[in-house]
Amino acid sequence: MRVVDSHCHLDMPQFDADRAEVVARARAAGVERFLLIGQHDAGDGLQRGLQVAAELGLPISAGVHPHESKHADESTFARLRGLARDGRIVAIGEIGLDFHYDNSPRDVQRDAFRRQLRLGRELGLPVIIHTRDADAETAEILEQEGAGATGGVIHCFTGGLELARRALAAGFHISFSGIVCFPRAEVIQQVAREAPLDKVLVETDAPFLAPPPHRSKRNEPMFVVEVAKKVAALRGITPEALGAATVENFDRLFAAR
Repeated sequence: MRVVDSHCHLDMPQFDADRAEVVARARAAGVERFLLIGQHDAGDGLQRGLQVAAELGLPISAGVHPHESKHADESTFARLRGLARDGRIVAIGEIGLDFHYDNSPRDVQRDAFRRQLRLGRELGLPVIIHTRDADAETAEILEQEGAGATGGVIHCFTGGLELARRALAAGFHISFSGIVCFPRAEVIQQVAREAPLDKVLVETDAPFLAPPPHRSKRNEPMFVVEVAKKVAALRGITPEALGAATVENFDRLFAAR
């Protein structure tokens, strides 16, 4: 089986003891591609992400998560622009709106979101979207900012059917995490059935959200195989066909950058 983990946080401390082994296990399981998500924060988490990505030979994105948007200033956005122009990142993200935790004021989240969408459009880079309890406004901002020009992905999809419809209409991919394997995730499973195969990605969001049968464990990229199997079963295709599609979709969206 060939498959992609399109969103993981291998730079986090949970992997400090065995990061190389985690990657080796994933590759042995058939994970051909990884995208490490680099995050600006109040410390220097982005620099840590860049270092880990370089050590592992993995592509990396960079962006200001909505939780951290209160810590962003002009120098933050200038740094993202520089990283993109130097070819060190393949996408802007994860970025978006999180009205569940509201760790940053909503107006600050909106401003950072719009600025980074514009940066992605300016630089020709796809965007990686985090959205929670903000479906309608996320879709509206994506449409207003013309984000479909460069495209991107709604990562760890947990939204409703309307968000899926509007995101797909704008040319976005939808990425499914271990949540799609949960018995009560009926709406997410419906989206997984109906989304065009050329717009489907899978991810772990490691170290978070381990799928069954690994619940309560640290998530790691090898477990994306379980996500791919579930999405394949929902669609009535083989895991191999689903996995191969994720590789092609990932390469089309990120690897050519």
